[in-house]
Amino acid sequence: MRIAQLAGRTVLLTNEGAIDVPASFEGHVFERWDELLDWSTTAEGARPYDESDLEAPVPAPRQVFAVALNYRPHTAEAGYEEPEAPLVFTKFPTCLTGPYTTVDLPPGHVDWELELVAVIGREARRVPVEKGWEPVAALTVGQDLSERIAQLAGRPAQFSLGKSHPGFGPVGPALVSLDEIPDPDDLELTCELGGEVVQHDRTGNMIFPVPRLVAYLSEFCTLLPGDLIFTGTPAGVGNRRVPQRFLTPDDELVSRIGSVGEMRHRFRRTTP
Repeated sequence: MRIAQLAGRTVLLTNEGAIDVPASFEGHVFERWDELLDWSTTAEGARPYDESDLEAPVPAPRQVFAVALNYRPHTAEAGYEEPEAPLVFTKFPTCLTGPYTTVDLPPGHVDWELELVAVIGREARRVPVEKGWEPVAALTVGQDLSERIAQLAGRPAQFSLGKSHPGFGPVGPALVSLDEIPDPDDLELTCELGGEVVQHDRTGNMIFPVPRLVAYLSEFCTLLPGDLIFTGTPAGVGNRRVPQRFLTPDDELVSRIGSVGEMRHRFRRTTP
């Protein structure tokens, strides 16, 4: 099942097009997730749609978590040792945008970070690692866009503000239920900039896989339906290249995760 937001409506995406989800599910997608799965198996009435009308599949999550240095090659390129526990920060929900938008570039150095995003489907607290997939309703594709000057300013640096400009949290194109994914622990990630592959890895190479992240976060706070967990990015980000490379106006960034989906974004420079 692939659930999306299309021009303000909750829809099921199929090979034939989009099918409007019954109005009774609106606002209750996660509470009625199992019912929605049952409905999706016989849903009819697909219609064509424009990808540009797709919005962030979770319009207003209450909590958005993100994890730094969760792939060994990225940890190495950043010049750090492998962390002993997940390094967690937040992205503020107002940064979220859809899977095919144009993002305004603020002053500074804006970088890309392709990430698998786990979507929480039910309230969860103190989840054992061996049950870490149970609260996860779906997966989606994310970009943890980052303005590096603000992110790395100060001693110690704080990440959240530099990663929360409007449009800095692209997610989508849909919430993909776990039954659609052959092996959620080993998915291929590919990020392309202007047709060049700049990131490529598999989620099986995470230092802290999704179940470990769910268990760790739920030790500190209650996870809520609709919460997003950006699970970390592979090697290949722009500020660790020689020479450094950052996003520019008219760049096209393609973010792809096998079995989950693909996003495409363009960029423009904001004016004062």
